[in-house]
Amino acid sequence: MRWIIAVLLMAGSFAQAAAQTDEQYIRYWQSEWPDTDFSKRSVDFDEIKSGGPSKDGIPPIDEPEFRPVGEIEGLEDAQPVMGLIVDGEAKAYPLSVLMWHEIVNDEIAGVPVAVTFCPLCNAAIVFDRRLGERVLDFGTTGKLRNSDLVMWDRQTESWWQQFLGEAIVGELTGARLEVIPSRVESFARFRERAPGGQVLVPGGRYRRNYGQNPYVGYDTLGQPWFWQGEMPDGVPPLMRVVSLGERGAWTLELVRTKGEVRLDDGTVIRWTPGQFSALDANVIAESRDVGNVTVIRDGADVAHGVDFAFAYHAFYPDAPIRHLAD
Repeated sequence: MRWIIAVLLMAGSFAQAAAQTDEQYIRYWQSEWPDTDFSKRSVDFDEIKSGGPSKDGIPPIDEPEFRPVGEIEGLEDAQPVMGLIVDGEAKAYPLSVLMWHEIVNDEIAGVPVAVTFCPLCNAAIVFDRRLGERVLDFGTTGKLRNSDLVMWDRQTESWWQQFLGEAIVGELTGARLEVIPSRVESFARFRERAPGGQVLVPGGRYRRNYGQNPYVGYDTLGQPWFWQGEMPDGVPPLMRVVSLGERGAWTLELVRTKGEVRLDDGTVIRWTPGQFSALDANVIAESRDVGNVTVIRDGADVAHGVDFAFAYHAFYPDAPIRHLAD
């Protein structure tokens, strides 16, 4: 797997080296993106890098298949899943599947959702796919900005920053998607809180090495891939942080050491053991324990991230990251 990643890294570097001016970027992209309105954008084109794959080269899941939680076999208790509960309906999306597809276009309790995961930033976010009168369907562009997944919608071919849920190129530039609170939790914890829930299972026409991690050792590297920008002060760039947007972030080490962090508005951040890292060992079930995080206020989940520090800092450079030394 590592040689595949190396080839993709080189492919991205060579592709970007050929494009310098806005006109060159547009000419280079338009053959693959004839319906994208490149006259509208909120970021510089040179911030957008090729990750190697082409449009939907990392294929999203459009017709997800599920089984009842009690019928799931071969998914260890500590396997990480994205747990989503809306109006009493519960679904779990294993990271062992998501890391190969990055986007699931789904519906839960009548709400169309995009369940997204960017392995390079460890960013797991669920969006409401409704935007005004439209319901959008999302795919992967094969491009990155700040090392984060750039998505596209099939209705307008606008490009979207996954970390922010914001359109950055195309007709919908400036629009934002609503984030739906979810958790990255162990399968055992999801099963405990949603015994009647459903679990995403591999299916359809795509077959991958589900359960294996193509980013072996990534979350302990000293330098993230595709990122040459400013690093956060005093915090390793690939340390996990519990993030609350512009309010700031708390390192996982801090939350783990304290057990819980209480904020002035009643928000409580808690850590408990029992979840494998999805980005450590070659086989996820053999990875180290990074634990579970919950962020709750008044008994309800609060939208949050458990992101890598460099990614949070890239998108929120003025927000504090609180660490043990603070």
